Amino acid sequence: MLRALMWSAGTTYGTPPLRLSLQGTRHHLENFTTALLTASSTQRDQIYRSLLKVIVHKSVPDRPGRAEPRVRKRRSKAYPLMKKPRRELRRQLQTA
Repeated sequence: MLRALMWSAGTTYGTPPLRLSLQGTRHHLENFTTALLTASSTQRDQIYRSLLKVIVHKSVPDRPGRAEPRVRKRRSKAYPLMKKPRRELRRQLQTA
């Protein structure tokens, strides 16, 4: 729903939708929700248009080269898996 709202705002006001902030859109939608729910149909259209203007106003700057590799950072440990209850393993350590 947020991406559709961003797309609508971007195409309506000539801003690339990928340059709009997802979290900013979510924040503005939360702020406008009560006004949209309590308004009449003519007022709702005006409020919706002002919501789109506010969303477009908060665009994200172009950040080239922001691709991150999808890799795991942490390596698996060399320790075995715990297959017995912790209490039993503690007793084994104390007696060893």
